[in-house]
Amino acid sequence: MAVPGRAEYFCRVDNQQQLLQALDYANHRRLPVTALGGGSNLLLAADIAGLVVHLNLTGIHASEFAPGHFYVSFAAGENWHQAVEHCLQQGWYGLENLSLIPGNMGAAPIQNIGAYGVELCDLFVSLEAIEISSGELVVMDKQACQFGYRDSIFKQAGKGRYLITQVTLALSSEPQVNIQYPVLAEALRGKDPSPEQVSAAVCRIRREKLPDPQNIPNAGSFFKNPVIEAELLDRLLGSNTSMPHFQQPDNRAKVPAAWLIDQCGFRGLRSGNVGVHQHQALVLVNFGGTGAEILHLAQQIQDAVQERFSIALEIEPQIYGLPE
Repeated sequence: MAVPGRAEYFCRVDNQQQLLQALDYANHRRLPVTALGGGSNLLLAADIAGLVVHLNLTGIHASEFAPGHFYVSFAAGENWHQAVEHCLQQGWYGLENLSLIPGNMGAAPIQNIGAYGVELCDLFVSLEAIEISSGELVVMDKQACQFGYRDSIFKQAGKGRYLITQVTLALSSEPQVNIQYPVLAEALRGKDPSPEQVSAAVCRIRREKLPDPQNIPNAGSFFKNPVIEAELLDRLLGSNTSMPHFQQPDNRAKVPAAWLIDQCGFRGLRSGNVGVHQHQALVLVNFGGTGAEILHLAQQIQDAVQERFSIALEIEPQIYGLPE
């Protein structure tokens, strides 16, 4: 989001030994520790107290556990999209729907990133992490990570307890193309696409829908798509017959947050130095404002959606920094 902010202490670690040394330094001084990867899915509300650790761990390793099936392990500092491209080049398929998602590998499990019908948890095997308080290495499988929609244990009970150092995914040399997501199906209509073509289509769609953070600072989707109960859905459809919604296995429905925000008149709105993108209401953009200004606009949006639709929007990026 390109907002101003400072760390009380900062270090970059290139290997696990340096990471353990950094944690030892922080623990001896009773400093809180904050992990920083690519910095794409966070918002600085103010300066960050304690030690900020920039994880620059790199490396990709694969092992074939069955004919044509691979466990691929990625160090936490690997750029996500570059890792997707690398896998496509190697003929390891499964990640193509997740192309062009910003950020680094270590942050992917925290958010359980997902796009166009695929989530990280669909391919996840395990991760390695360092427990901050003890410096102990822990290995966590899918169940231990407690994945949910844009959620995991690392945003709940495990928040602030671990630094993820490696993520292992199960990929295949046998393409199993998934183009069920409506906008992707439309983009590839009439084709029998390869994984590479799916990736290219996803990249094209994302570039059309989302502003480049290098040109217009943003954190991508700022709110989660809410999942609502069937009773509320029926009531809302009575007065909003065109409201898009997607049925979930538990009889609830997912409603696009962008549609809700658009209906409340926020798309294209500029408020001081921050605003809502003119083409995508789910994206808040920064024209030189502070984290506090962005959060103020976000609160206005949440209040408006709550008042009109009785739906509570949840902020997707992680918020760092405590006001002085």
